[in-house]
Amino acid sequence: MKKFFLHFIKITLACFALSLFLFFTQEPKLPAFPQKVTTVDLTEKTNEAFKAGESLSYRLHYGIMDAGVAVIEVMPEIKEFGGHKVYHIVGNGYSKGTFNWFFKVKDRFESYIDKDALVPWYFMRRCDEGGYIINQDYLFNHYAKKVDVGDGKKYDVPDGIQDMLSSFYYARNIDFTNAKEGTIYEIPSFVDKQTWTLKIKYVGKETISTDVGKFRCIKFRPIIQTGRIFKKEEDLNVWITDDKNHIPIRAQAKILVGSIKMDLTSYKNLANATSKVD
Repeated sequence: MKKFFLHFIKITLACFALSLFLFFTQEPKLPAFPQKVTTVDLTEKTNEAFKAGESLSYRLHYGIMDAGVAVIEVMPEIKEFGGHKVYHIVGNGYSKGTFNWFFKVKDRFESYIDKDALVPWYFMRRCDEGGYIINQDYLFNHYAKKVDVGDGKKYDVPDGIQDMLSSFYYARNIDFTNAKEGTIYEIPSFVDKQTWTLKIKYVGKETISTDVGKFRCIKFRPIIQTGRIFKKEEDLNVWITDDKNHIPIRAQAKILVGSIKMDLTSYKNLANATSKVD
């Protein structure tokens, strides 16, 4: 459980996820995607939140320390694999400054998301976090409801399963128009060879100031387990723009060994006008 909640922090703080510190630049050799099955229709999802070419950059602080940089991008080209048109999502980043001296981080996450159904077909993770190496390649088959993790191992998954990265883009398309304080939204996700239901609680609306301006925001609180990493539920909060983009503006966490804060530092090629306050 401890391992899962460490990864849960990463999901939420950079896309509702923290560890989009990504560094490598070459695309992986892709497996054969499941061929499109004309007799089976995947549930289509309307995407109004993002478009090809979008780029979001963040700065991460650990306490007063400038700890890292994260960039998450929707590649400009819509690709096609196995008859599926897909968005190619890539995150790049690295630890920096004093933090880099004692805990060097170089991670890469990629996801190939179906353009019409907003579900992943392939997820790749390449992490080097202080010498701890993680390599993951997950091939999703939404027709068979299975995830192939390699070495002949496949896992059963429910409809609409997401990966660590695609869950961020799926969540951005949730309609919060009629959300009330305390409303909980659930996203089924496949993380570290397990299916987890990520839950986020609607808190309300706030206007916050950042280095890129002041924004009207929607505030969320991921449902977390207290005691291991967090003292109380209120210790992890995420703010997204109160517009159709729903881009994360800030994520802030108080953990047992300090505090973490992530702020948006730049954005470009958004799909919609922002909730920026003049």
